[in-house]
Amino acid sequence: MLSLHSARKRARKSSAEPRIGLAVAGGGPIGGMYELGALRAMDEALDGFDLTRLDCYVGVSSGAFLAAALANRMGTEEMCRIFITGDSNDVQFRPETFLRPAIFEYLRRASSLPRLATQWWREALFSPGDARWSDLVASFGGLVPTGLFDNAAIEHFLREVFTRRGRSNDFRKLAAPLFVVAVDLDSGDAVRFGAQGWDDVPISTAVQASAALPGLYPPVELRGRHFVDGALRRTMHASVVLERGIDLMIGINPLVPFNSQRTPGSDVARHLASGGLPAVLSQTFRTLLQSRMQVGLARYRQQYPDIDQLVFEPNAEDGELFFTNAFSFSARRRICEIAYRNTMADLHRRADVLAPLLAAHGIRIRTDVVADENRSILDGLARPARDTDTTARLKRALDDVERIVESRRQPPR
Repeated sequence: MLSLHSARKRARKSSAEPRIGLAVAGGGPIGGMYELGALRAMDEALDGFDLTRLDCYVGVSSGAFLAAALANRMGTEEMCRIFITGDSNDVQFRPETFLRPAIFEYLRRASSLPRLATQWWREALFSPGDARWSDLVASFGGLVPTGLFDNAAIEHFLREVFTRRGRSNDFRKLAAPLFVVAVDLDSGDAVRFGAQGWDDVPISTAVQASAALPGLYPPVELRGRHFVDGALRRTMHASVVLERGIDLMIGINPLVPFNSQRTPGSDVARHLASGGLPAVLSQTFRTLLQSRMQVGLARYRQQYPDIDQLVFEPNAEDGELFFTNAFSFSARRRICEIAYRNTMADLHRRADVLAPLLAAHGIRIRTDVVADENRSILDGLARPARDTDTTARLKRALDDVERIVESRRQPPR
C-alpha cells in the first residue's frame, strides 16, 4: 500500500541536484525484515536512485539498523546476504544473538528480594493495618526484570558491523546525516542521536537504545539517563528529514492493522478475538501506530507542501504478516519476499502517477522489472564477491573517486 503526496510547488532549482531523505520506522525483527524487502525492491526497480547515497536518514527501532547500514554504504544486496541467504563474506548473522536471556538483569532484580521481603514482613507484623495486598504488589514490582532479553550482545554485533570495511560507528564521520531516535524513559522526550549534542554516542549504542522495546529489552543507560524504543513518541519520525530542506521523502512503515473482513479463512482470521490476548494486543498496537502516523503525515502535508512524500506500507488484508510472530527470525525470508512483491506491485500499479513525480528527481521506474510477476527477491543477487577487508576498503575509495569524477563531468541540469 502506497501513500503519496505530490508537492504543490517544487522549490528546487532545475540546476540543483535533488535532495532525498529516507525515514524507516520500527516493528520488531519481522518489521525490519519487511522493510529490507521493500528497500530491496526500490533498489532494483528505480533507476537513478541509490539508497546508499541519499542526503539524510532517520531510523527508529529495528529501522534504525537499516538506516545506519545504508548511511554506512552497506547496500540492500549485502543485507539480503546477511539476513536471508546467509552467504555474506562480511557479516555472519546468528538469530540467537538477539534472543539471549537478560541473566544479569534477572540477577540484579532478584538480589533485592531479601530486603523487600524483610521490609514487608516487618510492616505486616508491626503495622498490620497498613499492610495491603496492593502495597505488596507495588513493593515487589521492582523484582520484575525490565526486559526478557539482553541487548548488550546486539550492541556488540552492531559495533563489529560498523567498524569494518571502511564503515564507521561515528555519526560525525558519515557522508550524510544520520539520525537514530530513542525516548528518554524518565521524561518521555524523544532524543535524536546524531544531532548536535548527541552525535558523539556510537551508532551501535544509539541503535541499541532505539530498539529497546519495553518488556523485550531493558532500557539503555547513557549519561545517567535511560532510553527505550523511539516508536513510543512517533511511528516514523519523518519530520527529522523533512525539516532538512529535502525535495523527496521516502518512508517505510511495516506495521498496519489487519482487515479481517477482506480475508476469507478460519474463525481466527475473521474474528481476531478468537485468537486471544496476543491477537487483540497486536491489532491494538498496530492500529495505534498507524493512526498516529496518519495524523503525522496529514500534518506533514500541511507543513511541507512543497516536498514530495512517498510512504510504503503492507496491505491491510495480508494475514500472513499479521499472524507471523513479530519476534521470530525463522520467517525472515518469507517476510522479505512478501514486502518485495508488495512494493513492486505498488510501483507497477501507481506507475502513471509515480513516473512524473520521480522523474522530477532524476529517477525512472524500470517497467520491465516491476511488471515481472515471477520475479523473486533472490533473482537480483549476484554471487558474493570474495573481498577481504583491505580490498573492500580499496573498492570503497575507488567508488568515491569515480563518483567525484562523474559529478564534475556532468553538465549543469
